Amino acid sequence: MEREKVIIRTSMVGIITNIMLAVFKAIVGIIAGSIVVVLDALNNLSDVISSVVTIIGTKLAGKKPDKEHPLGHGRAEYIGTMLVAGIILYAGIIAGKESAERIFNKGEPDYSVLSLVIIAAAVVVKIVLGKYVSAKGREVNSGSLTASGSDALFDAVLSSSVLATALIFKFSGINLEAYVGLLISAFIIRAGIEMLRETIDDILGKRMDRDVINSISDTICSDEKVLGAYDLILHSYGQDKLIGSVHVEVPADMTAAEIDRMERRITEKVYSSHGIILAGIGIYAIDQNCSDIRENILNIVRRHDGVIQIHGIFVDTDAKNLVFDVIIDYERKDKSEIFSAVCEDVQKAYPDWNVSVNLDIDI
Repeated sequence: MEREKVIIRTSMVGIITNIMLAVFKAIVGIIAGSIVVVLDALNNLSDVISSVVTIIGTKLAGKKPDKEHPLGHGRAEYIGTMLVAGIILYAGIIAGKESAERIFNKGEPDYSVLSLVIIAAAVVVKIVLGKYVSAKGREVNSGSLTASGSDALFDAVLSSSVLATALIFKFSGINLEAYVGLLISAFIIRAGIEMLRETIDDILGKRMDRDVINSISDTICSDEKVLGAYDLILHSYGQDKLIGSVHVEVPADMTAAEIDRMERRITEKVYSSHGIILAGIGIYAIDQNCSDIRENILNIVRRHDGVIQIHGIFVDTDAKNLVFDVIIDYERKDKSEIFSAVCEDVQKAYPDWNVSVNLDIDI
């Protein structure tokens, strides 16, 4: 609830500020006959709409879980960010169209000293607003706020180019408005595309930061019964809600009661340290009496270039079964050949055993 309040309060500051900037710039642009200033006002107006969408998305994301959505509505924030990206793209396309038309239908702007002062003040206001919104976005881990803050800082750069264009015309008579307008529209479109791409990555499920994964794995491995942690998968149900699963290697002689206590310890420790819910913990049983076989398999597999990890080695001496997972680098185009070679080499080393190798993914 506190996170929601911060996002809404910060967005409201952005809305009020951008409405004031849009009004002043629109008045200046119309009076001065400056298309580039009017486009800058349009850009501020799109920021207002973006902030409104952010508030709506945050309110939807903050709804309590229900029967149809037992894991909550956190992903609604991604939808809000995509709508913001669409608004920014639309504003950029409109700005580009108007600027292109002005190249062929040139008009002479008439800037007053007051209009130049207003444009300069707008630059300063945008810088302050951008830093404030970005800081709040990082504070509450809000992608929408962080994106809005970055957009505001970038708007300050664009407004600076508008000011420079006005000063150049004021003192030299050279009219660069239409061309600067095209430049502004190109940057607006680029910002919208990047925001859309990042949000789509979040929805599709992008690779988690390696430092985060390593930190969580270290927390899991800090338990005295855990010999290794692998296959850590995290699913996002909103900016502040991650649910995951993991496989851990444990001694084969652990009882069900010991495993139960261990899983509860790990779940509690990961949540308290990282705020992540571990919904499932799979078990790899490691027979300490078969360490020589495990070491030999590790040596055989590691000889193959492209293999980045091997884990979950299960040795059943009674049934003569060997099972393990291997991860091969995504970048290798000969992935299938490497996997086949690994299977063949292990089978040759243990011709009387049933060897089963699973090609795992690099998460």
